Amino acid sequence: MELLSEQTERFVRAMVPDRDDVLREMEAHGEETGFPTVGPEVGAFLRLAARMVDAERVFEFGSGFGYSAYWFAGALPDDGEIVLTEHDPDELDEARDFLARGGYADLAVFEDGDALETVERHDGPFDVVLVDCHKEGYPDALDAVRGKVAEGGILVADNAMHSGIQDFETILDVIEGGDPDDVDDQSRGIADYLVEVRDSDEFETAAIPLGEGLAVSYRR
Repeated sequence: MELLSEQTERFVRAMVPDRDDVLREMEAHGEETGFPTVGPEVGAFLRLAARMVDAERVFEFGSGFGYSAYWFAGALPDDGEIVLTEHDPDELDEARDFLARGGYADLAVFEDGDALETVERHDGPFDVVLVDCHKEGYPDALDAVRGKVAEGGILVADNAMHSGIQDFETILDVIEGGDPDDVDDQSRGIADYLVEVRDSDEFETAAIPLGEGLAVSYRR
């Protein structure tokens, strides 16, 4: 599923700032292993968004081997904090290594296990929250963190349009007011999240067609 025209995609990629050797190694690692990352275009947006809200604390629902966390870490102050969550201990070990090599080890808290259980152990507020976990779990992630996003902070949902497992036409039907039959759990999770955060009085939300689609919500 192509979200942008070839020319627009070239433009967006050309505007990504230069990456350090660790980030480039992480990108190569993702390609070699087939592990999906947000990619440099989304990574650069996440770092910019964190800078724009003067983020000091970040929480991730799903971190993999730390690619998005590495981008976030570059925007945090020396006493900042980013909480990485991952149920695969091997991937979390890779994240530890990559962030340490980038000089960000002191900023990172590595949590092995379910992100929904982890967030309950961490008090807010968080200036930025990234939701990038199992797609059927997006509404639960929103419920778990809505009271922990700082006023003036942002909530970002990745894979709002596509991830290879959900059906975009079904999601679009739901958010446009339809009620399709036989919706798979992944598409339902994304669609329900988008409708809830779009209609919430607590957040102001816009869609960003970068990567596989982002929903970016500002906490009023």
